[in-house]
Amino acid sequence: MASRCELLLICVFSLLIAFAHSKTLKRDVKALNEIKASLGWRVVYSWVGDDPCGDGDLPPWSGVTCSTQGDYRVVTELEVYAVSIVGPFPIAVTNLLDLTRLDLHNNKLTGPIPPQIGRLKRLKVLYDPILFRVNLALTNLRWNKLQDVIPPEIGELKRLTHLYLSFNSFKGEIPKELAALPELRYLYLQENRLIGRIPAELGTLQNLRHLDVGNNHLVGTIRELIRFDGSFPALRNLYLNNNYLSGGIPAQLSNLTNLEIVYLSYNKFIGNIPFAIAHIPKLTYLYLDHNQFTGRIPDAFYKHPFLKEMYIEGNMFKSGVNPIGTHKVLEVSDADFAV
Repeated sequence: MASRCELLLICVFSLLIAFAHSKTLKRDVKALNEIKASLGWRVVYSWVGDDPCGDGDLPPWSGVTCSTQGDYRVVTELEVYAVSIVGPFPIAVTNLLDLTRLDLHNNKLTGPIPPQIGRLKRLKVLYDPILFRVNLALTNLRWNKLQDVIPPEIGELKRLTHLYLSFNSFKGEIPKELAALPELRYLYLQENRLIGRIPAELGTLQNLRHLDVGNNHLVGTIRELIRFDGSFPALRNLYLNNNYLSGGIPAQLSNLTNLEIVYLSYNKFIGNIPFAIAHIPKLTYLYLDHNQFTGRIPDAFYKHPFLKEMYIEGNMFKSGVNPIGTHKVLEVSDADFAV
């Protein structure tokens, strides 16, 4: 009688045989060849053969991952990053309907993201920094030269967990349709040309852990952002730095009890720092510098068990107010967002 190990090997071998004899869906073959025709030599030289999932002795194309569905193979991941792709976002990508991960970061893509992006219903990650490999579907478009508005059709990608659109040239307002993404955990929109107010509807996202809208041209107040009851229940990291936000810090911000990083530097905030903020239980980094804050900082901040850094330079605090820790450029690695 065969052992469990032998049975497992037989199953794996059978799957490999089935994969080898499956045909790649014509729709995906056509789409990848259209993308191939539009890309530069740095990618094309490694894309040999007509079938992106491999054909005979030819391996799958570099950066292309396929899986078997019934009698066919489909493309589930496309990762073509840091290879100096020049030109508009390849619209043929939106024909890869089984795509779960899209990573085109650190290229020179221009123009808008087409509204057809809403067709990719299985996408989990729309990503553009170099991420470590985890079992995620990813859309990564960071570090390009993408322009125009962020298409509201992204709100149709209901499985999306990671959205990376930072370091581009997007303009217009942040679409409130992003609040229709129930699984969204990480939203990176920093270093663009976004204007207007941050939609308060984002606060209804029950799983959002990281919100970064720094280095844009956004206006409004924190009070407006958290105006809904129970806003941002899972939020750990809030980056609002380098915008034109105004008003004071409302005491209600302390209701976001999972906050660890609050980054408010280089805005137009005013007023005193509420005592209640010192009771956010896991607060670790608080950046208040280069605003118009006044008064004193409550002693409770200096007794907080987790607060490592509080940076206060460039305000109008009364004498005797001191920072906590040694300021450094706050960079959080991708590895910090693994779960």
